[in-house]
Amino acid sequence: MTKLKLHNSNDDLPKRQSFDRLTKYIRVRSEPDARFVEFDFAIGDPSLFVELVMPQGAFEAFCASNDVVPMTDAQIQAVDAEMEKWRYGEETLMSHNHSRASE
Repeated sequence: MTKLKLHNSNDDLPKRQSFDRLTKYIRVRSEPDARFVEFDFAIGDPSLFVELVMPQGAFEAFCASNDVVPMTDAQIQAVDAEMEKWRYGEETLMSHNHSRASE
């Protein structure tokens, strides 16, 4: 029987300070007057995000504590283009049908 050794030291992980220096991005997807704020949150790379939902007050506190910046229009377009590629594929019948609908 193989004996497992548990790793319980974080010495090989980057220090927290380097993590804190990474830019934290948000992209709000909900309407301004919505009861809950729906938004994307990314750390370091806008294309790697999680979708979150919070009440307005919690969202404001979250943004302040994480020192977030909004995604730029260029970053949003790149994220959307990547999502389209995965949703419809490239050089597929569905991607061609989707392209025709926007003409």
